[in-house]
Amino acid sequence: MVMENIIWLIIMVPVSLLFTGLGVYAWKRKKPMWFWSGSTVEESEISDISAYNKANGIMWIVFSAILWISTIFGSLNMKIGGITLIVGCILGVPALPIVYGRIYRKYKK
Repeated sequence: MVMENIIWLIIMVPVSLLFTGLGVYAWKRKKPMWFWSGSTVEESEISDISAYNKANGIMWIVFSAILWISTIFGSLNMKIGGITLIVGCILGVPALPIVYGRIYRKYKK
């Protein structure tokens, strides 16, 4: 039981940190943050880069909160942590491009 909790934490803490870090990076970035790997958003496309990046950062930090919650739940009870992670990802991953699309449309010139 203890070993599976350790493995859970070894996997979940870095993954959660990655998405939190992505959110902080997006929030503080001076140029427009992109969504998909390999894509770019030109400065000329965005009306308020600071607000656009802040919204992007919040989006990623909220997604990372799902991972942090499942990390904590999983360290206490693996079944609850796993269910939280699965449900959070099933709902959160498809929501990300939808939310990003709204952010992009809101700040597009």
